[in-house]
Amino acid sequence: MGGLTEAKLRALAGERSFERGLAYTDEVSGVEFGDGWIRASVRGTERYEVELLLGGRGMPAGMCDCPYGQEGNFCKHLVALGLTVIAQEADLPRLRNAARDRTRGLDAWLTGMSRDDLLALVREEMAEDRNLRKRLELRAASARGDVAGIRSRISELLDSGPFARYGYVEYADVHAYADQAAQAVDAIRSLTASGQAADSMALAREVIGMLAAAVDNVDDSDGRLGEIGAGLADAHHEACRAAGPDPEELARWLVAHALDDAADLTDIGPLDYEDLLGGQGMAALRRYAVEAWQANRTGWAEKHLMQRLAKSGRDIDTVIAVHAADLAPNGHTHLLIARELDAADRTADALEWAERGIRETEDLATVDTALIDHVADRYTRTGRPADAVTLRRDHFAARRTLLAYQQLRAAARAAACWPTEREKALALLRDDAERADPRGGRVLVDILLDDGDIDAAWRVAGEYGAHDGQWRTLADRLRPTRPADALAVYLRLVTRLTRETGNRAYEQLVSLLLGVRDCHRRLGKPDDFTAYITDLRAAQKRKRNLMRLLDDHGLSGS
Repeated sequence: MGGLTEAKLRALAGERSFERGLAYTDEVSGVEFGDGWIRASVRGTERYEVELLLGGRGMPAGMCDCPYGQEGNFCKHLVALGLTVIAQEADLPRLRNAARDRTRGLDAWLTGMSRDDLLALVREEMAEDRNLRKRLELRAASARGDVAGIRSRISELLDSGPFARYGYVEYADVHAYADQAAQAVDAIRSLTASGQAADSMALAREVIGMLAAAVDNVDDSDGRLGEIGAGLADAHHEACRAAGPDPEELARWLVAHALDDAADLTDIGPLDYEDLLGGQGMAALRRYAVEAWQANRTGWAEKHLMQRLAKSGRDIDTVIAVHAADLAPNGHTHLLIARELDAADRTADALEWAERGIRETEDLATVDTALIDHVADRYTRTGRPADAVTLRRDHFAARRTLLAYQQLRAAARAAACWPTEREKALALLRDDAERADPRGGRVLVDILLDDGDIDAAWRVAGEYGAHDGQWRTLADRLRPTRPADALAVYLRLVTRLTRETGNRAYEQLVSLLLGVRDCHRRLGKPDDFTAYITDLRAAQKRKRNLMRLLDDHGLSGS
């Protein structure tokens, strides 16, 4: 059977599921064989239906309706079935032949039954299986073109009540519910194919609403209901194409749907119906969209619909009007407008909107930094380097970060005025630090390090303070020329880390100790390091992982 082995099962399931599957081999029952598949029931917390797919020489695959299996995992129940199959390997040819004989026998028996006997059998099975009855009733209504009957049956199929526990369909039950709900798509398509496209179109819209109402009570983590929603959208489009609906009415429904929560389920795009709407319908579509937007100018769905329609008609002024009706206080919307205008080759208007966004932001520290970048870039590209420096200077004054400093530095160097701008920027941070603002001192350390002014960064760290990461960077940079200063920092950081546990702390500690060793070597005191590491190992000897790491890096004592 496709080279099924314990090794393949272990590789597919993982060690834990494989070991757990060993305990379930006695729970496998009702094994059925087909061409390339084997099915069975496995009793676990509940009875689960399991199917192994065996494809030639490749790895087997499988499906199980247990919660873990429905997440796409090769679960312990599949392992149990696989082990059962392997145990019966010698008997498999006979079992498969027997399965084929049973299938042929069943076909022959059904074929030989009289019409009355076959009807009696179906009625008997329907009485025992409620879901089978629902499926057959839907097929019968579809075959008759009975719209009322189809609507009633679909309503039953979409009723999540029988699958819900405490009013909610949980993940483990979604598969069965979705399989039942998916039959609605086939029924609608059958109605279209039977020449009742107008009824089919109306029914599709009703069913979309029913499914959207059900989604809130279903754990659709795998997107099964989303797939059904997409199927309903396709069925609706097919029905519209066959029915040729009134363009005005179709436009009204498309706008209403686009503004409804059900739009997330179907992803119906109004512009996908452009060929069916024609000129009259598209005009109506835009009219209804404008009315909806004017009634709710800040609504996301209304704005999104207006923007899509305006872009499709290359109506840039309408796009801008939609954005301008709901401007974000940080200038982000101004940036969107500027980008739209740039794309339309209206660069002067674009820059005006972008500059307006900066002016209208109450606090420059909160402005969208992408807007600052956009305007500064436009200044540079249009030969206005001094304006770019002014903008970057103002932004740094409001938002004193390393990134804002780096951007100011780049602009000032391009304008050949960096030394002056640098002194102004550093003076601001020194003022912050002297006012006992710890951020000022730490940002100043980062900036001096970024400038490569290590000695100044060291002085600032000593005067105003720095965090451990900055001290570590300073020590690493100073080690080649000032090993004694670097050593003092390393030893202080090592002392803090020896109080911690965990592999991450141990790795950081070893890295510091390598720096300590190098400092002792540069100072010509290797024996002092040997004594130091010997004492440290003795004090930390209970930390076995740390000892192993020290050994791996040659950090051994006397």
